[in-house]
Parts: sequence; C-alpha cells; structure tokens
Amino acid sequence: MKKLLLMTASIVALLSGPSAFAADLAAQPLCTKAPPAVIAVALYDWSGFYAGVNGGWGLSQNSWDFAGTNPEGSHDSSGGTVGGQLGYRWQIGQTVLGVEGQGNWADFRGSNVSAVFSNTDNRTSTEAFGLITGQIGYAINNVLLYAKGGAAIVSSRYEVNSIASGVRLGSADTTRFGGVVGAGFEVNLTPNWSAGLEYDHVFMPTSDVGFAAAGGGTLGNDRIHQELDLVTARLNYKFGWPLAFK
Repeated sequence: MKKLLLMTASIVALLSGPSAFAADLAAQPLCTKAPPAVIAVALYDWSGFYAGVNGGWGLSQNSWDFAGTNPEGSHDSSGGTVGGQLGYRWQIGQTVLGVEGQGNWADFRGSNVSAVFSNTDNRTSTEAFGLITGQIGYAINNVLLYAKGGAAIVSSRYEVNSIASGVRLGSADTTRFGGVVGAGFEVNLTPNWSAGLEYDHVFMPTSDVGFAAAGGGTLGNDRIHQELDLVTARLNYKFGWPLAFK
C-alpha cells in the first residue's frame, strides 16, 4: 500500500513539475533598458537687428605734394576713436550676411616739417569718419568670423603753421569719400550681448586741397593722399530671441 502511494505521488510530481516551472518563469519580471533621453542643443542665431558702441585706436598716413608736383613729405597722425554702429544680419546655415552703418569721432593728429618750405610744418587732424559696409561671415555656434567692405567718409583738417612763431598760416577742412575693407570676430557673451575686435583699412583717393590764408585770400593748394588703419573693440546688443534649438 505504501509503495502504491509513493509511486502515485511521484507520478503527480513529474506531471505537475514542468507546468509549475513554466509558471515560475512567466512570473519573473522582464528587465528592459530605457531609450536614451533626447537632449536639445542650443545654438546661437546671429540673425536680427543689433546696435552697439566701439572704441579704439587709429593711424592716418598722410602725404603732401605742393601744387601737386613738389613733395613736401609725409607724416602719421594717430590717436583715439569712439563711436557706434547699427546693423542687421541674416544667418543661413553657418553663413552670416549683414549690412552695417558706423559713425565715429576721432582725434588723430600728426605733422612734419615741409621739405619745400623749411620754415613751416604741415599738420593733419582726422576728426571723424563713417563707414557703410556689407559683411560676410562664418558662424561657429556663438563665435562669428567675418570680413567686410564698402564706402567710407572721412572728415579732416589740414593746417600750415610757422615753426618760428607757431602762427597758423593757412588751413583747410575737408570731407572726402573713399573705400574700406576689414575683418573681425565676435563672441556671444549672454543671450543678447556680444563683444568683438575689428580691423579696418580706409583708403582715400588722392585729391587737391586748397588752403585759405589766415589773413584772407588763398595760400595755394596741396595734393594730399591719405589712408587710415583702425583697430576697435566692439560691444553689441542684438534685439529679439537669439537662440535656436537643434
């Protein structure tokens, strides 16, 4: 009887074992790996209107020829400059196109003794300049590298002075048009503020300048050639939302 019961129990255990084992397997939790989270990357967008201020240093190279044929010599006039700029940029991919107007006060001064009239010196003072330029640049997120070119207008004062007495013998005030080429870089600092450094070379056409004598009448004329080199630090504020998300 005991043997019969043991055999019956063994058969039941064998028949029920695989089902119970399968049930245990089905009851186990299934471990899966969560997909990586999508992270939005903020990219700086240089498109939009901007306005700012600039300041730095300038050098004007000036060559005078009396009556257009007799070289009187050359001199550099240098000094500080400060001004402002206003512009608009379009960003297409990593290419940035723009237009800008800039106006600056300047105080570049220099002189040399005339090689024709040894008792006089010639002085040049550059007092202001303006630039209207187009820009093309390459953006690396919040860093912009660019080149520029366009038109320039320069206001200068020329003087002939007596070395012995220091008395001004004659003077001329001019406003002349020329061209400008330049390059610079700009870095976004906060959502709307950016700062940069720029170099510009201004070239003016050679022109005849007539001098009015201090006591009345004319003192003659000089053919004057002038070029400017400008290095300025810039601070800009861009209007509107400056970030795009990728």
